[in-house]
Formats: sequence, C-alpha cells, structure tokens
Amino acid sequence: MSFISKWAGLLGLLAVIVIGDQIRISRPGHKYRLTVEVTTPDGIKTGAGVLAVVPDRNYNRGGRTTMRGEAVFVDLGRGKNLVALLAHQQGGKLDLDDINYVALRAYGAARGNRVSFNDISRQAGIVPVQGELIPVLVSFGDPRDPQTARPVAGDHADTVLGDGYAVRGLTAEVVPNGFWPIDFGGALGEPVTRGIEAKLPWLGVPGEAAATALKAAGLPVVGTTEAREAFARK
Repeated sequence: MSFISKWAGLLGLLAVIVIGDQIRISRPGHKYRLTVEVTTPDGIKTGAGVLAVVPDRNYNRGGRTTMRGEAVFVDLGRGKNLVALLAHQQGGKLDLDDINYVALRAYGAARGNRVSFNDISRQAGIVPVQGELIPVLVSFGDPRDPQTARPVAGDHADTVLGDGYAVRGLTAEVVPNGFWPIDFGGALGEPVTRGIEAKLPWLGVPGEAAATALKAAGLPVVGTTEAREAFARK
C-alpha cells in the first residue's frame, strides 16, 4: 500500500468516526406524535405533528434537552383554527422546555408509574395528554395576521371559537425514530412534521411577528428567538 493510499484510508476512517459520532449526538432520544381533536358543528377535526426530543449527549448545551418540530395547527373549517404551541404557561412565565417531556409524563400518568427517559422510546399505544401537560392553545382570527391571536381555554373553547366548538382531547403516541437522519417517511421512519409557515406565513419572515402573536394572545413577553420557538424549532 502506498503512502498516499494509507493516509487516504486513515482520513476516510476518521471521517466515518466523526460523522458517526455526530449522528449519535444529534439523533433524537425519541419522537412522539401530538394529536389535537376538536369538536365542531361540522364534526370532529384533527391536527397532529411529530416532534423529536433530543437529549444533550455531548453536554455542549449545559445538559439541556431540546426539541425539533412545530406547533400543531388544526384547521376547523369556516375560517377557524386552533394551534397547540410548543409552550406551557407556568404562573406568569412561558415555559419552552416542558414540551420536551409531554410524552414522558403522559405515559407515566397513564401507566400509573414513572417512565424513565431511556425507556420512553419503547412505550406503545396512545395516551391522553391532560391537565398541566396540555400546551398553550391559541386561535388566529386571521392566520396571516399575528395580531389576531387569542388564547383558548381547553375547557371553554367556545368562548373564542363559538358555539358548538370544544377541545375533545389531546393525545401522545411514541413513534419510531427510524433511520435518522434519513427518516424521510415509510420504512425509513416518520419525519418531524414541517409546514406551519404555509399556515402562518409571517413565521417565515424575519422580525418580531412571533412575539407579536404571543403578546396579542396575552401571553408573557419573551425575546424574539424564544417567541419563535413557541411555534417552530429546527
């Protein structure tokens, strides 16, 4: 083997090791489908999104678990909608981290015992998301205008949406990670849901539109970056 071939082989092996380690670091710990069902005068309307939860395996984020995915947009027809944000409201603050643990805690509540982070990917079945696990719900009078956002109470959705509308329930379902990062669907695994910018077009425009929407909904004010994370995370 020539000197050049030897070094080429070593560099190729090093590249494989580096790429493999990056996949290990960035691969989701688990994915789950968050589904929102709403009763309407025209029947039950459903929206769902697959979210990926990524632990900090390299500890370069201070051990902080992160999320990939988007808020769940439910088209209710008749120009109405409901959006489940990637956020919870705790007291007077907007919590952007609790969404990472919705599936974990929902399965624990349904099973009647604690489910560990390492075991969540092995859970099966669909479980209800109830009480404090329900993320912030909002509705837009005009999805093209962030200033039309209004908060929706899970037990009194008709106050904002009108007579005949009610939040029927939210559920979580763990789905396979698939062959990340080539989880493009089908046998490769379910990809993280994308496309909310087509429904809320102002999200695709740099600026403070996301913060404007949260403020219009009466939610605690956060920075521009944090505000956008309530709707979408890469």
